[in-house]
Amino acid sequence: MNVLGIETSCDDTSAGIFNGKKLLANVISTQIVHRRFGGVVPELASRAHIQLINPVIEQALEQSGLVKEALNGIAVTYGPGLAGSLLVGLSVAKGLSLSLGVPMAAVNHLEGHIWAASLASSAVEPPFIVLIVSGGHTQLVKVAEWGEYQILGRTQDDAAGEAFDKVAKMLNLGYPGGPVIEKLAREGDAGYVRFPRAYLDKNSDDFSFSGLKTAVLNHIQSIGEMKLHDHLADIACCFQEAVIDVLVEKAIAASGCAGIRRIVLGGGVAMNRALQEHLSNRCRDEGMEAFWPPPELCADNGGMIARTGYFYLQQNRTTPLSVSPNPSLNF
Repeated sequence: MNVLGIETSCDDTSAGIFNGKKLLANVISTQIVHRRFGGVVPELASRAHIQLINPVIEQALEQSGLVKEALNGIAVTYGPGLAGSLLVGLSVAKGLSLSLGVPMAAVNHLEGHIWAASLASSAVEPPFIVLIVSGGHTQLVKVAEWGEYQILGRTQDDAAGEAFDKVAKMLNLGYPGGPVIEKLAREGDAGYVRFPRAYLDKNSDDFSFSGLKTAVLNHIQSIGEMKLHDHLADIACCFQEAVIDVLVEKAIAASGCAGIRRIVLGGGVAMNRALQEHLSNRCRDEGMEAFWPPPELCADNGGMIARTGYFYLQQNRTTPLSVSPNPSLNF
């Protein structure tokens, strides 16, 4: 079964093709129009998806060596995400499903991030705890079986990736903030200042990054513009350390409570090398396993949607064409 996956939940237009054994194609077009605004502008995102979606699908087909008629199913993200962006992908998926006479599976974007690591390693099998970390989401999810998910904890305010973007804006580093802070942090002094780590209640698996963001802002204001220039890398390093410490310790604690010895990273922030190294070291110390996808599968991508859709289409769990976008969808 050749399944085309379409992903347009935010500002990445992507199409991937999965055939049951491997990913045949995974094309991602990132919209750069948002950089001058310091964040994603929903109206511009949906317009860009309209322009990009068909060329991206054609490129995926060319990369896979398949023609449209060889597709046996369509998978598409229907939430969570930006309503206008989701509508573009969903409309194209419905059109392809009708014109080709093949079934469609509407996929939860977050579940796509859970499946992503399995495309890179056959060792990623349930049960495991997945830490989904992106610009819009920070969640700990227990995966007992594929298709069976239990949210253990989620952010109570900012997502981790959102905190990276906002702190980068405070430091005038541009957008998106994650990659530039990670790069700058490599040159910084982790002992320069200790920002707070919000662990919340003793047994809580939830996250909170708003206090950390405020602490960074207060520190910037306290040292003044002249000193800020000299300590950009130090602040980036200490901020990143504070975020990673909480993410990793919460994931380790949740795994211990659940009696599960395997942790999987997913989402755009999973590309962060410091996060990967910290999690890997802590898991080694605890006798646990850690997995994460390669960068192209951490980003929002059609490949992970194709893989997730394949799982459901294989069981004949199809979605009617009357389905609508669900911007606030969760598990």
